[in-house]
Amino acid sequence: MEIAFDIKNVIQHICAPRYFHFPWSLWKEIGFILNCAVSGSASSLLAYGGNHYVVVGTCLFQEEDTEVDGVEFTVLRVFDHGLRVDALAWSPETRLDQLPQVIRFCTAGADRKLRLLTSDLQDTHEMKVMDGHTGYINHLVFEPTEGKQIASVSDDHTCRLWDLDGNLTTTFLLRSPGMSVCWHPEEIFKLMVAEKNGVVRFYDLVTQQAILSLDSGQSPLMSADWCLANTIKVGAVTGNDWVIWDITRSSYPLEKRPVHVDRARLFRWCRANENLFSTTGCPGKISSQLLVHHLGHPQPVMIGTSSVGAGLSWHRTLPLCVIGGDQKLSFWVTEM
Repeated sequence: MEIAFDIKNVIQHICAPRYFHFPWSLWKEIGFILNCAVSGSASSLLAYGGNHYVVVGTCLFQEEDTEVDGVEFTVLRVFDHGLRVDALAWSPETRLDQLPQVIRFCTAGADRKLRLLTSDLQDTHEMKVMDGHTGYINHLVFEPTEGKQIASVSDDHTCRLWDLDGNLTTTFLLRSPGMSVCWHPEEIFKLMVAEKNGVVRFYDLVTQQAILSLDSGQSPLMSADWCLANTIKVGAVTGNDWVIWDITRSSYPLEKRPVHVDRARLFRWCRANENLFSTTGCPGKISSQLLVHHLGHPQPVMIGTSSVGAGLSWHRTLPLCVIGGDQKLSFWVTEM
């Protein structure tokens, strides 16, 4: 079944597995980064970053509202970013259910700087620039409970913590490029940092010391994630493989499996189910492969492709993942 909606863009809907895409020809942007807000009433928010803009909107799916036929997407604001967006993170202070409304997120730009953007979707709009990294910024994250700090990792072999005034508060020196950084809402005094050399370290933010390390046994590690639904699970992609750790049992992977012949690029846990996760292959000349895995199944439970293929996020409460592509966002819904 195919359904089309005219909301400045065409939305296509195909069942089993369901797939949506949003061409962004209005801005003639290549879609590299996207993210879904993960807290409270802001769970329907989605941000899309391209060469010069960040687009913030709301997505409502038929699983959330039976009156919705497939998906409804509404653009709230287009932010002029001025240059390419390489990474994006939502602040937990973002809210739409109270006045004044608050939209707050942070981006990593092609100029190796962070930008903190805040808006009330009316007259107030602020941008604060944070300068300090000397290499490409690969990932960033807000402190998940109050959102008063931001952590970022870079090719410059550092993980840096910033306050919302743009001040650098802490620097962790790494042994290789930092690829991913995670801050868990149940472990707010710990920070997980994944390095390209295949090692994942946990830092105590009180003592500012490394307290635990996990070793994938291979490199390059391109992406890692800390499971929201179960704090003892950490996953990553290294080389062609995905690897899973149980941090209470061993510093070496509990499970490991080859998945992408073209090398793996991104790893993300499903936020609604601790046994579901997704991986992407490195973008090829035509498309990038998306796989959804279940720890109880030997083979991927879903296979998809996206042109270009960059940025990967899961919905806060639904088994629905989204990936950025060439002028479109693609959504896949899987079974729990």
